[in-house]
Amino acid sequence: MTIHAASKPKLGYDDYAKIPDDGQRHEIVDGKHFVNPASTPYHQTVSRRLHHQLYKQIELSGRGEVYYAPVDVQLSDHDIVQPDIVLVLTRNKSIITSTRIHGIPDLIVEILSPSSAKLDRVHKKELYQRAGVPEFWLVDPAQRTLEQLIAVNGKFELRPSADEVHVATVENVTVRLADVW
Repeated sequence: MTIHAASKPKLGYDDYAKIPDDGQRHEIVDGKHFVNPASTPYHQTVSRRLHHQLYKQIELSGRGEVYYAPVDVQLSDHDIVQPDIVLVLTRNKSIITSTRIHGIPDLIVEILSPSSAKLDRVHKKELYQRAGVPEFWLVDPAQRTLEQLIAVNGKFELRPSADEVHVATVENVTVRLADVW
């Protein structure tokens, strides 16, 4: 992960939109520019399998939209990220614009890789909690774990791990981890 020093004032969406497409993942967190290389094939496999289960249960039933990277999510003037998977329920679809998701999604999923683990576990976790994301998953393909964090009174609480993860923001949606790894 490369961190580019932010100039004063903090970087925002206009600055972000000017970053050339170079095949790497660019994000702005608290006005600072972060760059990560493209994800690995196994990372993509895990992402696809998670997305597939969510898509089948949520999007095909008309309850929301499930996006996978790269999709821009602007959480504030100085926070533009590209989570691995993003869920926006139908009741919140007004945050979906022609260029990005501009607002707080119902679920954000970050899949860890060696180059992004610190950014995802520390900086983005703090950002998502501060922004009011109701549900956040940290998925570690190497350890075959999924940490489900639910916002309770403005703080993330870790749900106990299980073989099946019940999405907290949507009724009757379950992800079977045996079908992910």
